[in-house]
Amino acid sequence: MTTMLNVKDLRAYYGQVQALHGLTFSLNEGSLTTLLGANGAGKTTTLRAICNMVRSTGAIEFDGKPIGTRSTENVVRLGIAHVPQGRGTFTNMTVEENLQLGAISRSGKKDIENDIEQMYGFFPVLKQRHTQQAGTLSGGEQQMLAVARALMLRPRLMLLDEPSFGLAPLIVRDLFGILGRINREHKVTILVVEQNAQLALELAEQAYVIETGRIVMSGSAKEIANNEDIRKSYLGY
Repeated sequence: MTTMLNVKDLRAYYGQVQALHGLTFSLNEGSLTTLLGANGAGKTTTLRAICNMVRSTGAIEFDGKPIGTRSTENVVRLGIAHVPQGRGTFTNMTVEENLQLGAISRSGKKDIENDIEQMYGFFPVLKQRHTQQAGTLSGGEQQMLAVARALMLRPRLMLLDEPSFGLAPLIVRDLFGILGRINREHKVTILVVEQNAQLALELAEQAYVIETGRIVMSGSAKEIANNEDIRKSYLGY
C-alpha cells in the first residue's frame, strides 16, 4: 500500500514544555487509523503538529513531500482537513453557510451545491436544519456539521480530535458509522484521536497507543483490542 503520511521523530513544544518526544508513525492511503491514550498523552498535540499549529521538530511528509515548514493554511490546501475538539463551527452562521465556507477555496457554484447535497446525504438531519444557526444545534448535530464542513474541502486526509466527546452513545455510533462509510466509499484516509478506545478500535484498522508524548504500542486494531495488558494499562477498559 502507498504511504500517504509519514511522521519521523516528531517532537512538539508549548513554550519550553516538550509535549511530544520523538513520535514515528505512518498512515497508508485509504486507511482508517486511531490514536489512543489518556488525557494529556499528546494526542491533540500530534494532530496540531501535523497541521503546523504548534512548534515542532522532526519530519512530516505528505505524499512523499515535506510539509513541516508549510503554514497551516497551505497544509489544508494540500488536502488535509482537521476537525478539532470542540467542533469549531461558526455559531452565528446557518448550517448551509458553514458548509459553503468549507468550500471557500473552490470555485464553481454547481460543484459546491452538489457537494452540499452529498453532505445532506451523509447527515440528513443537517438538511432539516439547513437554515438554522449552528449555535442552536444539539451537540451531536454540531459535530456532524463540523465533519461535513471538513469534507467540503474534499480532503484526502481527515484528522478528527475526540469526535465522540460529550455525545450520547447512540449519536456516537451513528457518527462513527458515517466515518466508516466515508473511508470505505470515498477513500478518505482518516486519523481519529479518541478516548472511547473500545469504539475506536471497532472502527479502525490500525491503532497507535500514546503515553506522555511517546508511542508505546502499535499494531492492528484487532491485536490491540485483544491485548488485555494494553487495555488495562493504557486504555482503561
